[in-house]
Amino acid sequence: MKAAGGERGPTLVVPYSPDVPDTRFPSRGRSPFPRRIATISLHTSPLEQPGTGDAGGMNVYVVEVAKRLAERGIAVDVFTRATRPDQPPTVEMAPGVTVRHIPAGPFGDLDKHALARHLCPFIFGVLQTEARNDAGHYDLVHGHYWLSGRAGLAAAHRWGVPMVQSMHTLAKVKNAFLAEGDAPEPEGRIRGEEHLVRHADHLVANTADEARQLTGYYGADPARVSTVPPGVDLDMFTPGSRTAALRRIGLPPDTELLLFVGRVQRLKAPDVLLRTAAALLERDPSLRDRLVVGIVGGLSGGDRAEPQRLSSLARSLGIADILRMEPPRSRTELAHYYRAATATVVPSYSESFGLVAVESEACGTPVVAARVGGLPTAVRDGVSGVLIDGHDPADYARTVHRMITEPTWRDALGRAAVRHAAGFSWGASVDGLLDLYRGTLVGEPLPVAANQ
Repeated sequence: MKAAGGERGPTLVVPYSPDVPDTRFPSRGRSPFPRRIATISLHTSPLEQPGTGDAGGMNVYVVEVAKRLAERGIAVDVFTRATRPDQPPTVEMAPGVTVRHIPAGPFGDLDKHALARHLCPFIFGVLQTEARNDAGHYDLVHGHYWLSGRAGLAAAHRWGVPMVQSMHTLAKVKNAFLAEGDAPEPEGRIRGEEHLVRHADHLVANTADEARQLTGYYGADPARVSTVPPGVDLDMFTPGSRTAALRRIGLPPDTELLLFVGRVQRLKAPDVLLRTAAALLERDPSLRDRLVVGIVGGLSGGDRAEPQRLSSLARSLGIADILRMEPPRSRTELAHYYRAATATVVPSYSESFGLVAVESEACGTPVVAARVGGLPTAVRDGVSGVLIDGHDPADYARTVHRMITEPTWRDALGRAAVRHAAGFSWGASVDGLLDLYRGTLVGEPLPVAANQ
């Protein structure tokens, strides 16, 4: 924290307001290359296992980008909320990347919507941490998700540095495509996102579709929106023997595995996959002895009863015997599941990108996905997989049945999937972000379009 006159001392935490005179960016004019970035990931830690709780593709994004920025000589501090009293204040996640645990509110898992009540202590903890360093410690703030963005705006304003924001998901979009029985996002989140769109120095969209949503739903200035798609770890997710992968995960070599990976929540529509399997068996009963539905993921947010609901649904559909529910897996293990699958099914109601789809494609497994959000970017329709309009299980079943009965077609999709996924590297993502950071630091950010 900085007191008047440039001396450092205690000060009140005042979240950024458009009514406060904007005295930011006093350091503009020096090198546009950032030396240290403050990444804000309030509601979920990059140290958490993706696929459970609130940890998902955003966690992977924060980890991979931070590591690669550090490899290029840019230090990254990731600020996240402490969830246990025994957590150390700092953890070195990788050389040059430090995770900082900030106490804010009670320990334990908190619903994301409840976290908004604990923004002030979190902001105070972030500013208090920075106050221990010399002035100008951070060159830029990058917020992930709207809650982090609200904290990031306050920090950036106090430090006099630019604020870059990645939304990852958008409340207005989620509310426009709700799953049956799913609760809409609250008005407080919508107002928070609108505030971020108005006051962040630059917005990062995962896909061209998300960029259009930011301008169309929120009225964002197109000149302050850049499209930088996420990447995939192309060293980890690689093609391999499907038979060997099936053996590795304990399934017979003739298994037809329909795979779902991700948090088990209504938004991701795992129930559509179960209904697809039932429709597939009705269409072709001969598949009963070798069809397996694999769901790899954990509990999420307010959908804590979803696994039980899926089990009950499987029993009612008569497919409980072919359902295999697995906890979240490490990336190494996850690659085996992708390679073992006949197809990875991504029937989500909303996706800002669809990292699971690209990971599957990198392993040579085609994807059957809903034509929503960023999935048309992640999946090249008819080339690396098939996009389905809507969520009718019969439509998914027809496509999956063709993949099973026409293995030549399925294998051609798999080979093309590897080529398509190769265009999504984390190195390319960081290249795009660095261009954006440099432009923001000098006050002339240019929209970035990559992998569209």
